[in-house]
Amino acid sequence: MTRVNVLYFASLRDTARVEGETVEADGDLRALYTHLRERHGFALPVERLRVAVDGAFARWDDPLVDGSEVAFIPPVSGG
Repeated sequence: MTRVNVLYFASLRDTARVEGETVEADGDLRALYTHLRERHGFALPVERLRVAVDGAFARWDDPLVDGSEVAFIPPVSGG
């Protein structure tokens, strides 16, 4: 198992009711989000999000790296 620190922003943070959490999982970033989507009931599909690892945008098929900080970033609107 790989342990990562997950950060949630905007609607994901509101739905999860936490700003972040430490999670143990295996696989890639897509599998991690799928697991967390089921656990927290996130409405957004992976295609609507960006993902970053340790402060840099990443690809959904990148493997999880132990100790990394993973941020799921939903679309935001502003004006």
